[in-house]
Amino acid sequence: MAKLNLDGQLYCLTSEEHSNGRTVIETAEAMLAGGARILQYREKNKHKRAKHEECLLLRRLMKKRGCLFIVNDDLDIALAVKADGVHLGQDDMPLEAARELTGPKMIIGISTHNPAQARAAVQGGADYIGVGPIYATKTKKDVCPAVGLEYLDYAVRNVNIPFVAIGGIKLRNLSEVLARGARCVAMVTEITGAPDIAAAVRAASGRLRFSRRSGRRG
Repeated sequence: MAKLNLDGQLYCLTSEEHSNGRTVIETAEAMLAGGARILQYREKNKHKRAKHEECLLLRRLMKKRGCLFIVNDDLDIALAVKADGVHLGQDDMPLEAARELTGPKMIIGISTHNPAQARAAVQGGADYIGVGPIYATKTKKDVCPAVGLEYLDYAVRNVNIPFVAIGGIKLRNLSEVLARGARCVAMVTEITGAPDIAAAVRAASGRLRFSRRSGRRG
């Protein structure tokens, strides 16, 4: 697998319950129309069969556009649909066990909430980590408390693999996150719940690209 590059990228996630009545596929198509290059399928409350069917459709859509497709939690579905990667939480299958099943080519991302978890993920061979939740978020029922910008500061200084800042990030606080050194940011409801999803993706992506070009940090 080529070295994963998330620099200057908006990391999009699905969340049908926060999509104002739009389906996962409709939301994904709008994200792609706005220029999204990375999409994680994250649907916590659906049955496996429904997840598999949606992931099959999304995999075809993403492959046609040459975009990265990541499946949250469900390694079996990620393998079955030949996704580009899988994203695992701290309570999911251990990284080492997942790597034995995926082999070296599939991307594995790990959610982390503190420096110890970040170090373990890097040492264990994760391809990237999630850093957060930066701010309070209600998109997950079992989410841990916000870790704040201090953990983001740690990741910027110490994490030597790509990482994604996530959790409660909106256009109104995006500048604060970018100023601390984040180079890839995930947004959920700010994108899925937007009246115009494509426009929201363009707005966030433009600010990420500007931050990357200017090399600005607070």
